[in-house]
Amino acid sequence: MAKRPGQKITMTSIDELLCVPDTEGTIDIDVAAIYPFENHPFKVLDDERMEELTESIRANGILTPVLVRPDDEGTYEMISGHRRLRAAKKAGLRKIPAIIKEMTDDEATIAMVDGNIQREEILPSEKAFALKMKMAALKKQGKRNDLTTSSTEWTKSRAGDIVGEAEGISKSQVHKYIRITELIPKLLDMVDEKRLAIAMAVEISYFNLLCYFK
Repeated sequence: MAKRPGQKITMTSIDELLCVPDTEGTIDIDVAAIYPFENHPFKVLDDERMEELTESIRANGILTPVLVRPDDEGTYEMISGHRRLRAAKKAGLRKIPAIIKEMTDDEATIAMVDGNIQREEILPSEKAFALKMKMAALKKQGKRNDLTTSSTEWTKSRAGDIVGEAEGISKSQVHKYIRITELIPKLLDMVDEKRLAIAMAVEISYFNLLCYFK
């Protein structure tokens, strides 16, 4: 293929080829100064995966910095890296590498969801609450930024599409996941344990079954 006149050839760096994480702009933060994201929808469990992560951090340190945002008290809210923080504490680390970024509440919510939802072991209930939080944040952003369209119209035409495109699912699937957040905990557990299909869970969510589980 002929090269275009003046076209630059971009060379891939050694770090990119070896998948070395970009740690530019990171600083070490005291683990005691970091607190969890409010209503964090992803469970941080002391299971086998956590033990493996702890041993890896004990042997090699934290290779990928966590993402936090500062508050007015001199402490930091975790955006992405809750499991790494837990494992670092278990490994006895007092400080961890972090990227500090100023964000609005909505930006932080979207970043938190996007930074966690691609993990392989995500439970349906975790995904459901995460998508619900991201949808709410996008709706708020839409109301503030799109002054030519009513909030209801923007919500219907954009928020579901944006969330679905990011996750590789349809807008209707996004709404199905969000719908199961209306289930009582016992039914949500059944969904996570694959004893209740999501399609059936959506149908059940429209009924009040609390009386059956007292």
